[in-house]
Amino acid sequence: MTEEKKPTAERKQDGMSRERQEFEKRTVFTEMFNLFSLVGILYGVLDERLSFREGMKKQLERPVWFYRTRLENNFLACLGGISFLLFLFLMGTGGLLLMYYRPTPADAYKSVVDIMNQVPYGWLVRGIHRWAGNLMIVTVLLHMMRVFFTAAYRPPRDVTWVNGVLLLVFTLAFSFSGYLLPWNQASYWATTVGTDILSAIPVVGDSLKFFVRGGNVVGHLALTRFFAFHVVILPGLMILFLVLHFLMIRRQGIAEPL
Repeated sequence: MTEEKKPTAERKQDGMSRERQEFEKRTVFTEMFNLFSLVGILYGVLDERLSFREGMKKQLERPVWFYRTRLENNFLACLGGISFLLFLFLMGTGGLLLMYYRPTPADAYKSVVDIMNQVPYGWLVRGIHRWAGNLMIVTVLLHMMRVFFTAAYRPPRDVTWVNGVLLLVFTLAFSFSGYLLPWNQASYWATTVGTDILSAIPVVGDSLKFFVRGGNVVGHLALTRFFAFHVVILPGLMILFLVLHFLMIRRQGIAEPL
């Protein structure tokens, strides 16, 4: 009986010794790095409490069912991913532009001129932002056409289709709200005409136009509201519905062809 307990006690003592050696290897710098770095949080604190590494491994290794066709083997299958990549470009470049843009009628146009001429590589960042926005509209429309003509919107993926239509609406709203921000003649009159079209909607048209403009004409409140929509409200809605879109695709897989 004593002989059986002795190896167990020795193994326990060896385990405690190894733990002490590992603890002694840790330094203050390592602990601070693990505490404040993303890698340290994900694979340290979260992993100890939520088994983050195991959960990520299961998700990344989980196969997504994919019905292979000639259509899905070409460029058309990548339009959704390209649209998302362009959205990431827009978020990054938009954040950089936000550091220098001033959303007031007196300073908006001047700040854009400064970005183009004074800020280092500001012309490049704004150019990427502008072209990424235009290309995103094209890729989202092509993606919707591909889904429509292959009848990928059929149940049980009809909710995913509705979610995609809302993402298209948000994309167009992004373009419309961002067009006013340079506050030049073209953006001013284009916004004036665009908001005048809202008054053609029966019953609620005039109220909707007044709400969007913040008054009877395109002025300071219109610029402020368009800026709020473009920078805060629409990005939040876009990210929320993108997460839902990806979760539904992850759950249901790619639709079968006709």
